[in-house]
Amino acid sequence: MAEAGIGVDIVEISRMKSILEKTPSFARRVFTEEERAYCDASSRPAAHYASRFASREAVLKALGTGFSQGVGRKDVSVTRDKLGKPKALLSGRALEIAQELGVVEVALSITLTGDLAVANAIAITEDARPKPKEEKVSTKKRVAQTFKEARSVLDELEQLQNSALTEHLGDASQDTLGA
Repeated sequence: MAEAGIGVDIVEISRMKSILEKTPSFARRVFTEEERAYCDASSRPAAHYASRFASREAVLKALGTGFSQGVGRKDVSVTRDKLGKPKALLSGRALEIAQELGVVEVALSITLTGDLAVANAIAITEDARPKPKEEKVSTKKRVAQTFKEARSVLDELEQLQNSALTEHLGDASQDTLGA
């Protein structure tokens, strides 16, 4: 896999609402118990179901599979961390595929706007993972060290230039005195 795979999906909230009304078993077949509890407790259940469905699709696109290669409907689910940020949970075949690809993290973003639920997912490998901030500090130190070395070379050149100038002036004054 490349360093990161990207997936995007959009679901119309009105369409999800219609599906939920016409096929009550849809939510039970597609979403986990935790997802259903979260969506049903919200003020706009259809919007949250739509966002979770879009998230599944986006994550599977980021992995490059879609609902193929034995991936089940509940192999990707969405939860939230303690700050409320959406988090993709992989299980079953989706988890196996992610591990085979070297995916160490799936970043997920969900947006609800008007009648649309939009999800963006990035399947990140270790190579693509942002480096710790210590490396940025070491880069600063490297630049500072390079500058210090350059300054030292310039100082040395200035000393050589001054000594050559002094020597030249000394020779010139002796020539003047000797003449």
